[in-house]
Amino acid sequence: MSTVTASSARPAAGRAGRGNVVQPVWVRVTHWLNALGAILMVMSGWRIYNASPLFSFRFPDSITLGGWLGGALQWHFAAMWLLGVNGLVYVLLNIVTGRARRRFWPLSPRQLVSDFGAALRGHLSHDNPAYYNAVQKAAYVGAVALLVLMVLSGLAIWKSVQFPWLRTLLGGYETARLIHFLAMSGLVFFFVVHVTMVALVPRTLRTMILGR
Repeated sequence: MSTVTASSARPAAGRAGRGNVVQPVWVRVTHWLNALGAILMVMSGWRIYNASPLFSFRFPDSITLGGWLGGALQWHFAAMWLLGVNGLVYVLLNIVTGRARRRFWPLSPRQLVSDFGAALRGHLSHDNPAYYNAVQKAAYVGAVALLVLMVLSGLAIWKSVQFPWLRTLLGGYETARLIHFLAMSGLVFFFVVHVTMVALVPRTLRTMILGR
């Protein structure tokens, strides 16, 4: 008897053929620029963290960027503009083109629990690269939310005097630092899981490079 996957009940119509465009050019370009910006911000952020740790540990210098605090700050601010502007373009184009609605909606708690359980059992199918299951939808939406939280908390730290309302909204300067760190940690966790899934389903990398 054949194994029934969580996505086997999905309609077959609309499945991407080998020649169909799964990821348009603008998605691929903004995706890789977002990845670059996030990596640069995280690595330089670790060097900045080491200068004034929140906790009783430090990141090894070999995985940080900037060489010293001043250099790390320069990398961090440069990557901030890349990530902020490119991320905004990515979100706006997803909304304007309708891709956000097609790819990430609907997303229900019941569907998420069902697909997550199937993923844990190894029964979650990835036969259609043009379709996102509920786990993927939640992960990608969560990653965007974490990036927004990183930007807002970063502004509260960087321009604390200029944005007192934002600093107050986030619970003060030290709390904003903690939120910034936790958002970064969540993003790193997403990155590790994302890369692991790409290794398990390598054709998803191919579609993000070639689009088909």
